Amino acid sequence: MDSDDDMLDAHDMESGEDDFYSGGTDDYNDSDNDDGEPDYGFVEEDADDSAMIASHRSQKNYCVLREEDILRHQMDDIERVSVVLSIAEVEASILLRHYHWSVSKVHDEWFADEERVRKAVGILESPVVTPSDDRELTCGICFDSYPPEKITSVSCGHPFCTTCWTGYISTTINDGPGCLMLRCPDPSCLAAVGHDMVDKLASEEDKEKYNRYFLRSYIEDNRKMKWCPAPGCDFAIDFAAGSGSFDVSCLCSFGFCWNCTEEAHRPVDCGTVSKWILKNSAESENMNWILANSKPCPRCKRPIEKNQGCMHMTCTPPCKYEFCWLCLGAWMDHGERTGGFYACNRYEVAKQEGQYDETERRREMAKNSLERYTHYYERWASNQTSRQKAITDLQQMQTQNLEKLSDKQCTPESQLKFILEAWLQIIECRRVLKWTYAYGYYLPDHEHAKRQFFEYLQGEAESGLERLHQCVEKDLVQFLNAEGPSKDFNDFRTKLAGLTSVTKNYFENLVKALENGLADVDSHAACSSKSTSSKSTGCSSKTRGKGKGSSRTGGSSRNSDDS
Repeated sequence: MDSDDDMLDAHDMESGEDDFYSGGTDDYNDSDNDDGEPDYGFVEEDADDSAMIASHRSQKNYCVLREEDILRHQMDDIERVSVVLSIAEVEASILLRHYHWSVSKVHDEWFADEERVRKAVGILESPVVTPSDDRELTCGICFDSYPPEKITSVSCGHPFCTTCWTGYISTTINDGPGCLMLRCPDPSCLAAVGHDMVDKLASEEDKEKYNRYFLRSYIEDNRKMKWCPAPGCDFAIDFAAGSGSFDVSCLCSFGFCWNCTEEAHRPVDCGTVSKWILKNSAESENMNWILANSKPCPRCKRPIEKNQGCMHMTCTPPCKYEFCWLCLGAWMDHGERTGGFYACNRYEVAKQEGQYDETERRREMAKNSLERYTHYYERWASNQTSRQKAITDLQQMQTQNLEKLSDKQCTPESQLKFILEAWLQIIECRRVLKWTYAYGYYLPDHEHAKRQFFEYLQGEAESGLERLHQCVEKDLVQFLNAEGPSKDFNDFRTKLAGLTSVTKNYFENLVKALENGLADVDSHAACSSKSTSSKSTGCSSKTRGKGKGSSRTGGSSRNSDDS
């Protein structure tokens, strides 16, 4: 792989070579790529001064919305529908809620069959009940008579007193978000009740609840928007579908996947994440541990873990059965004829006779499976722990150490942004590296070439990240504890900025390679196979030519050699 030279160059950073730390970066771009193989090495690029966690990923394809932004978008959609369809804003909001806040869907359905839409949504053109000129009207709920000014109705015209309306609206609002689809109290009527009735008749507390449901419906019913899943976060995400990456970073600093709402997990797909999370919490791993590290009591079948050195096992009450750990036979049968109490040889004899083959095979498989899972899980969890520690260190740097460093080195805080960028890059890379272990766990064992290539890339990524993490975590300490400005600080700045840049670009290439399924390994193997086949075909052609009495000198010479 042509990127080997780049990897070696990256390792040289640890020795602090002058050509790189003095600003030269040509060593990180020297991959020829003559064979068409992609370069996954550390490649230098210009650092973005405004980088945040999200900017270390692919092009931003989403927008974070605050509450005021959501309200503005919502009112804009209502006004747009109201103007185009020439209806009241209350009716426009009812239409939009019915069609999940899709303006285009409202327009399509309305112009296709307005009458059907009105009937389905509950927007009536004319009252069902003819208005009466009587001095008193009877409420349809309490059946008391009221003057017309105390009777209210929606588009259907069914008369109800304001007291009954208030109770009806209050009860529905307290039942939950279903109040947004409120209909006329008359059981046979489907006329919709809009927010104008709520504003007119509900209490202040109920109005606040209704408006909260109304605002949240704009996100929860909208296919292009979702709430940030972080606890206590009130931001929403407006996502541009079909634009590649699903990774989203909220203003609360929580990163998640738009598709599955789990934490951001590139380069692993959502299906793999789902399986990995399920496996981490499933009882299957407990059973594997029990199977690999315990044996069932021969009498009561309860699993028993061996926690002492001798082979004499005693089951817990009320069973209290005593047996041999090796052969699971009754302990009272053990003696000199079995090889002694502490050296039972029945097990080896029985194993040779095939009595324990299946049981041991299952236990060995469970043990191997558990060890393999533990290997990947421990590294997955370790990177998660390191990431959380890096987030804490970044916060401490922002709130305490940055000002201290600025004073010690007589440098404005605006010129120390490279340190924050390094921490942000570490946080992002720890997340990526963490999920590569889930990727590796589910990588098929029979694809040896892919596994070897993946482990090589993963190892280089881990090595590069460790150098960056150590630089910003340990090398920085001497400048924080210095008595005054240090002449080495500028060298440290160049070194840290360089490490940040090359690590960023290596991880970006790693993510692309893994998301591509390491397809370059397959294409490289196919090219090698094709090349081998071509050589074989060429040899066969030459042999056939010789058989026909070819007069070519090379053919004659080779013929004589073969003979």
